[in-house]
Amino acid sequence: MSPLITIIEPPGHAMTINCLRSRKLHLDGMVHPDFYRVERTLRDQLSRYPGGAAVCVYYRGECVADLWGGARDVDNTPWTRDTMAPSFSTTKGVAATLLHIYADRGLVDYDAPVARYWPEFAQAGKAEITVRQVLAHQSGLYHIRQMIDHIDRLLDWKHMIAVIERTAPIHEPGTRTGYHGLTFGFLVGEILQRVSGRKFATLVRQELARPLGLDGLFIGAPASAIPRAASLIFPESTRRLSRTSLGSRLESGAAGLSRWLARVGVDTDLASLFDALAPHGVSTFEFGSAQTLRASIPAANGLFTARSLARLYALLANGGELDGVRLLSAQTLHEATQVQPPTGRLAVIPFDMRWRLGYHGVFTTRGTPRRAFGHFGFGGSGAWADPQRQLAVALIVNSGLGSPFGDLRTARISGAALASARRAGSSRGSLSLAGG
Repeated sequence: MSPLITIIEPPGHAMTINCLRSRKLHLDGMVHPDFYRVERTLRDQLSRYPGGAAVCVYYRGECVADLWGGARDVDNTPWTRDTMAPSFSTTKGVAATLLHIYADRGLVDYDAPVARYWPEFAQAGKAEITVRQVLAHQSGLYHIRQMIDHIDRLLDWKHMIAVIERTAPIHEPGTRTGYHGLTFGFLVGEILQRVSGRKFATLVRQELARPLGLDGLFIGAPASAIPRAASLIFPESTRRLSRTSLGSRLESGAAGLSRWLARVGVDTDLASLFDALAPHGVSTFEFGSAQTLRASIPAANGLFTARSLARLYALLANGGELDGVRLLSAQTLHEATQVQPPTGRLAVIPFDMRWRLGYHGVFTTRGTPRRAFGHFGFGGSGAWADPQRQLAVALIVNSGLGSPFGDLRTARISGAALASARRAGSSRGSLSLAGG
């Protein structure tokens, strides 16, 4: 039977449309007619990229798009409603949300030293680093390549915490903003473990997934969830590149190339990029393996459905409450989402990401919503909230590369959702949902 998409119209007027049979494009789910651009954009992306994807959008507290399609592996196994995908740095936004819940309860103070909650952290000149500096990527602890001898160490939480405790900041904390690509999650995660007395994966389940009824939100997935994971599909050109020495040659010349770029007006520090994002062995590390997905790497290995991410961000877009469940006060959420001005020269990422406390600003093909915040990830996943429009958007994928903050697919899906919300918001009356 051909997959169907249900387009929801006002009560009593539902209709279905077939997917593009001529392209044998697998696409399923539902979408409100005011958000047809989201379905059209996802359909186009599935026809252009290998693998599969899922998108979910909430508007004014209601799910208006829940779509999935494509293939979950190289054997073209269809992506289904409960398929999850490894989502890289999108994970950071989930970890930050957990910390804000504990700040809201008065158990964490953003401006307190991290060492108040994690005494061993004070070693090596880190006694004054604050929780705010960690969340705003200003603690100077992004240089993971200098901390560990191989990326496999990420699988060992205790080892990573001991290494961070012994490590001195690469620069004076608070003097530079440098993206903590892989260390962010261990920093935030250990603060949470110290104040809660529970494992990070347990906190995700008990504080987020269970209260909101989420069907797929794991950072440290149980064995029972692994069969739902889509396989990561990388371009063959990337696999070939990983088997060459080009990466090593680029790294060895990073400082010189940075100086040359500075002479032509591009202020960047390529050495810090390698320090933060390329620990030894990264080119062969299996981020999608069962072993990796069972570990907790709260900066890089979340296993999510788009539906769960969108529902979590819908709560953030709605002042910390959704369907009678409140996880955050509006006051704490307001503080957590204020832009933290960058300090000094930017490291790792050579442009201002408009960092909040654990979230960054949102870019789309239809503009940059001023109050929106979220976190995108390597490979193309991402999730964000716009409190001004009560809009939440999530995309998960299993193929492609892009930047540490998503790629054009993320921006296009976001742009389609933003344009739809603007149009719905400007129309007379409120958006009407079937059964509502």
